[in-house]
Amino acid sequence: MPSSQEKSSPFELMTGRNALRSLALAGGVALHAINVYVVTTIMPTIVLSIGGLAYYAWSTTLFVVASILGSALSYRLIDRMGPRRAYLGALALFCLGSLICATAPAMWWLLAGRTVQGLAGGVLLALSYALIRMVYESRLWPRALAFVSAMWGVATLSGPALGGLFASLGWWRPAFLSLLPVAAALAAIVYRLVPATAPASSSAAGVPWGKLALLACSVMVVSVGSLSHELAWNAAGVAAGLALVAWMGRLDVRASSRLMPTGAYSTRTVLGACYLTMAMLIIGLTSEIFVPYFLQTLHGQTPLVAGYLTAVMAGGWTLASLMFSGCTGAAVVRLVRGGPVVTTVGLAALAVLVPRGESGDVAFAALCLALAGVGFGIGMCWSHLVTRVFRSAPVGQENLASGAVTTLQLYAIALGSAVAGMVANAAGLAEPGGIEGARTAAAWLFGLFALAPALAAWSARRS
Repeated sequence: MPSSQEKSSPFELMTGRNALRSLALAGGVALHAINVYVVTTIMPTIVLSIGGLAYYAWSTTLFVVASILGSALSYRLIDRMGPRRAYLGALALFCLGSLICATAPAMWWLLAGRTVQGLAGGVLLALSYALIRMVYESRLWPRALAFVSAMWGVATLSGPALGGLFASLGWWRPAFLSLLPVAAALAAIVYRLVPATAPASSSAAGVPWGKLALLACSVMVVSVGSLSHELAWNAAGVAAGLALVAWMGRLDVRASSRLMPTGAYSTRTVLGACYLTMAMLIIGLTSEIFVPYFLQTLHGQTPLVAGYLTAVMAGGWTLASLMFSGCTGAAVVRLVRGGPVVTTVGLAALAVLVPRGESGDVAFAALCLALAGVGFGIGMCWSHLVTRVFRSAPVGQENLASGAVTTLQLYAIALGSAVAGMVANAAGLAEPGGIEGARTAAAWLFGLFALAPALAAWSARRS
């Protein structure tokens, strides 16, 4: 990894024309992220109103699948429409999806709206990475990436509060409309400041619909398998999903129209090692989906407190991103190699602390420190890993490489969530269930998921 990098000031993103640019880039991520947490909070209210409990999980499944498709198509939209029109189109699609959800008379209608929202969200996430490379000098990339990452921390704190307010009033339909004014204001900023054209890339070969279909099917198979309470079906879903994505990768390596840039499938390249490191870190983080349940069941926390304790992970990521994004030279090498180690230690500590269910100030502080450590380790290295992807992208595939970051991130979330459910169920979360089942499940879940960032620590040394 190169050690030369010109220093930057954290205030450069917040002054002059850069301030509005930062708002435009981070605004799309914030819009998507806040929507995720708002919908998660109001879903129980929606089911009580229009029914469809059997399809509760499909609200997330279809959203994630559509987000992956959106992120994979984003760089082609940039090439063919230009960044500004692509961004405005994604905002319009997000508003359309929100309107469909707000008017849903039944669950199938809501799921259609969530699919549209997911497609728009995937484009917005990928555009944020691509535009950072286009509108800022390279020395500001780590700062800008840290600022964008911080939006997830903001969303984690504000999304549940906003959704909880509407849910407490029984107003789930207005909840979907609450972000439309924000989207309109963001569109005005984008129209003024986002460039209309972008440097040409090698995407002229067309859209690889076949490989996109394989990737979508892979996520669907994993997600469907994870819905079962039978371990055999869980494992079969994960195995089939991995087989499909492996098939997609083999086709992609030889294709003229690619989903991932050249070198992405080999850890012998800097690009491939960076992608593997990021994927393993995100998979480790997905263990957070069970944190609220464990904290309520084993530690006696209220739903609100458990929810915000879970947000400590995102808070750790945000804090580390802001602290270390300005580092250069040898410090970057240490951060990229040390971040996965910190995350591994955090998950290993949770494997010990969460099952105990101990009360008291010391135990509570240790739990918060471990939760924060999981996110902190990712925040230490994430912006530098993405910056390394930008700089290692093959000539002509820069947009493809930046869009692939979001595609990879979303796929890791889908895969990690499915595996987390499989491990928890196999360890006794549902059978025998209760406190003892939760203790065993927590120990196995966090212990096994610590292996993912441990693998990231190995691949980080090759990046």
